[in-house]
Amino acid sequence: MPSQIGELLIKENYITPEQLDTALKHQRDRGGRLGSILINLGYVEDDDITSVLSKQYGVPSINLAYFEIDPVVIKLIPIETAQKYMIIPLSRVGSTLTIATADPTNVFAMDDIKFMTGFNVEPVVASEISIQEALEKYYGTPHAIELKKVYEEIAQVEKESIELDLEEESDQEAMLSADQLQRSGEEAPIIKLVNLILSDSIKKGASDIHIEPYEKDFRVRFRIDGILYNMMNPPLRLKDAMTSRVKIMAKLDISEKRLPQDGRIKIRTTFDNKRKEIDFRVSTLPTLFGEKIVLRILDRDTLPLDMGKLGLEESSLKKVEAGILRPYGMVLVTGPTGSGKTSTLYSALNRLNTPETNIITAEDPVEYNFKGINQVQIKEQIGLTFAAALRSFLRQDPNIILVGEIRDFETTEIAIKAALTGHLVLSSVHTNDAPSTITRLLNMGIEPFLVATSVHLICAQRLIRKICKDCKSELKTPLQTLINIGFPQEEAKSVMTYKGQGCKTCNGTGYKGRIGLYEVMEITEDIQELILVGASAREIKRKAVEQGMLTLRQSGLSKLKAGLTTLDEVLRETVQY
Repeated sequence: MPSQIGELLIKENYITPEQLDTALKHQRDRGGRLGSILINLGYVEDDDITSVLSKQYGVPSINLAYFEIDPVVIKLIPIETAQKYMIIPLSRVGSTLTIATADPTNVFAMDDIKFMTGFNVEPVVASEISIQEALEKYYGTPHAIELKKVYEEIAQVEKESIELDLEEESDQEAMLSADQLQRSGEEAPIIKLVNLILSDSIKKGASDIHIEPYEKDFRVRFRIDGILYNMMNPPLRLKDAMTSRVKIMAKLDISEKRLPQDGRIKIRTTFDNKRKEIDFRVSTLPTLFGEKIVLRILDRDTLPLDMGKLGLEESSLKKVEAGILRPYGMVLVTGPTGSGKTSTLYSALNRLNTPETNIITAEDPVEYNFKGINQVQIKEQIGLTFAAALRSFLRQDPNIILVGEIRDFETTEIAIKAALTGHLVLSSVHTNDAPSTITRLLNMGIEPFLVATSVHLICAQRLIRKICKDCKSELKTPLQTLINIGFPQEEAKSVMTYKGQGCKTCNGTGYKGRIGLYEVMEITEDIQELILVGASAREIKRKAVEQGMLTLRQSGLSKLKAGLTTLDEVLRETVQY
């Protein structure tokens, strides 16, 4: 149909010959159906193609959204055939089977279905999008179909691959031998199941995969936009085989089930017609009913390296850029686990990475590799700690040093001395907000005068979910509620709030993607004096706000006012000052 549908659309003045040439080139380069390509390029609407085909071939058109199909009819055509020809069976009357198709000219499909079912085939035209939705509605999503196939394969080989002899260990726990674990982890169905989990996590934009065994349950969850969602519950009997497969892929010791282990999996895949490499950072943890596995998904393409796209307000962005462009001193990024500190630090390094600069990092673990930056993986078991790495860095003629995390007095002391002797030091620390970072450093045992003179800027941050653009709608919020969360009364009158209704794009959550909230505190002379006299975090915060610092709540309110997020998200991650 490619040339036919293209010529028909030109004839009916829906597209130009140049647009058809562009679509055909796109099809040659990336594959896919011409109709879908024309729609994705914005040249035509889905209904335009349906209308043209119906008119040209004298075939009725149908809107599948208003049609309920009998499950008995659905069973007449296997899912593989329905997907192959992009058709859906609608009804059967006597010896005639009516099917909806996006391509009524495909005589091979008609003949194949007639031969398979023994019925005469009567086509009607429906749009590709509506057929795809119907396929998912009546046959299940592609993921559910694939999962069903895998489970069927597992059931077929279960006696050979899963029912292994158990050996009773001295601690009364049923354990599989290393050879048995190896065999079960390398069974083809288990390999397919684990591969399906990994590929599905990438498609859904997950940041983490949790594989969790319980006494009578076994579940797989994905963290998407900071929230955990239950994705599947494999049979409990697959627990050991799945765990072994992941450990084999991560090159971990499959016979060691009593101690935590860490490893990495690197895969090459094609996603959105683009070839890419993705790392999975694997962590195993012995629990009461087996090993819990968490895989952190590290996709370089999703790492925001442009500081302007992190979500910083204009005034805060100027402060951060001024802080990292200083020749020496310390810049700290603070926040809880999963708040985007690594992305902010890597964005800063990317901004500073030039051929004239020697940048050295100490990280645990090294999450992303960067050209032109010397990155060191911390290995505490052999004595390569943050403190040991920092000492050696100072003999490597560095301009900029990144310390993955400040955890103890020794590391902090060396980092501060480096900042005072002509080096720019970037690091992260776990505190609730920017002012309390000062208190944290003092509690570690660092002298107030060292903190006041070495630290130039502290950036606290959080990540909140963004409203899905495809299902965004206005939400009426009472004026008093807006005033209570921090908006001035006059400003609150003009604030419009929104929410996501839930759609296919956002998997029904109403949210798609995340954006940062930032609290950027410059260490001015006034704040230095407060540090030297031992002022509290509250006093320091009050002075910083007087000097123009936006708090995390104020940053959240600006995102709310801009229509990027919801009131619930702001309240979930920030507190009123």
